[in-house]
Amino acid sequence: MSQKAVAITFDDGPNPIYTPQLLEIFSEASGKATFFMIGEQISAASALVQKVAVLGHEIGNHTYTHPKLSELNREGCLEEIERTERLIEDLIGRKPVVFRPPYLDYNEDTISVIRQKGYPMIGAVNLEAQDWEMPGVDHILTKSRDCVENGRIFIFHDGYGDRSQTIEAVRRLVSELTSEGYKLVTVSELLNLSEQE
Repeated sequence: MSQKAVAITFDDGPNPIYTPQLLEIFSEASGKATFFMIGEQISAASALVQKVAVLGHEIGNHTYTHPKLSELNREGCLEEIERTERLIEDLIGRKPVVFRPPYLDYNEDTISVIRQKGYPMIGAVNLEAQDWEMPGVDHILTKSRDCVENGRIFIFHDGYGDRSQTIEAVRRLVSELTSEGYKLVTVSELLNLSEQE
C-alpha cells in the first residue's frame, strides 16, 4: 500500500467510561478506529453507539453475549451474530460489515456461518500486547510497537474491567503513529486500500 495506514480496533465495548476517551484520542489525531461491539453492551449504551458511528468510526460485530463460538452449534452461532447485526442496524441504519469472533476462537462451523453471512473475519497482529490482562502500559506499548508496519490491524479492548492502561497505551501509540506519517483508518478502509494495490 502506497499510503501508510494501520487500523486500530477495540473489542468488548461500548463502555461509558473508556469508549468516549478513545473517541477523543482519535478525534485529536484526526483518525478513525473500528469498534467490535458486543450486543449486550450495545443495548446498555445505545446513544454511545450512535455517537461512534456519527464520528465516522466503524462498528464491527463481536456477537451478542461474547461466547466461545466453537462451543456453539451453527444455529447458536448464527443467532449470536444476527442478534447483534440487527441491533447495530437499528441504531445506525446499516449492518456491520466486519466481524471478530470472541477470544479469536472459531472452528469449521464458525467459519462457514461467517462466510454465509458475508463477513471477513478480522484478526490482529499485536496479540502479545495482551492489554486485556492489564500487563502495564509499557508492555502493551512495546508489544504493539513491535508490530507496526503498513497495513496492519491492532487489537485493544475498551470493555470489561479496568481499561485505563489500554487508554494510556493507545494515547501514546496513536501519537507516535501519526507523527511517523501513518493514517489511522477503519478496518473496511484498510481492506479497500489493500485491494486497490
